[in-house]
Amino acid sequence: MKKILAIEDDANILGLLEIHLRDLHFQLEKCYDGESGLRKALESRFDLIILDLMLPGIDGLEVCRRIRSEGMATPILMLTAKSEEIDKVLGLEIGADDYMTKPFSIREFIARTKALLRRMERTAQGRPGFQQKSKFAYGPLVIDLDSRKVTLEGKRVNLSRKEFELLSLLAAHPGKSYARARLLNLVWGYDFDGFEHTVNSHINRLRSKIEPDMANPRYILTTWGMGYRFNEELITT
Repeated sequence: MKKILAIEDDANILGLLEIHLRDLHFQLEKCYDGESGLRKALESRFDLIILDLMLPGIDGLEVCRRIRSEGMATPILMLTAKSEEIDKVLGLEIGADDYMTKPFSIREFIARTKALLRRMERTAQGRPGFQQKSKFAYGPLVIDLDSRKVTLEGKRVNLSRKEFELLSLLAAHPGKSYARARLLNLVWGYDFDGFEHTVNSHINRLRSKIEPDMANPRYILTTWGMGYRFNEELITT
């Protein structure tokens, strides 16, 4: 049975979610504030976290940030009553996997919940489209898909889930250029029209962790006018 954690201070919304998730045979645990929700998220294993943005105490953005800082890859579906673009951008950039603005359709909520759970299962089994390899080595950079571990010159590089998925996707297809919109679809799973700069932010953070010289990237190259690619010249190193 799938376990879902909902961190939401609106009892009516929680009650509605519980009814529909129970019909799908999902087990729902509920927290009404950010502090208790964060504690529960870090202490137990969940298949999905539903996270409200505006919470008593610690807000949803900070809860999301702390979960990701612990290296947890659990999918996060963020909810908010706000519709400003900045909230969506911030939520996605700090590690939320999807975003819904209240009020929302319960049918859409269920569809997105199922999509996130399916995507997590595919990730656990190995992302479709990757080469049939479990490890990539490009000079001192080693990417282990099975252990979700990246090392550089023998030292582990701490990456967020999205950073790891971006790097793995690009490294599995060296020389292939991906448009920002395509990367959004492949890594985030939805077409976030107008939010391609989210990819830029993640690429910049990824480069800061693996590139010896940010001004002259060695691994992740920019394909001008399109997007990004992994340096195909490193294949033989």
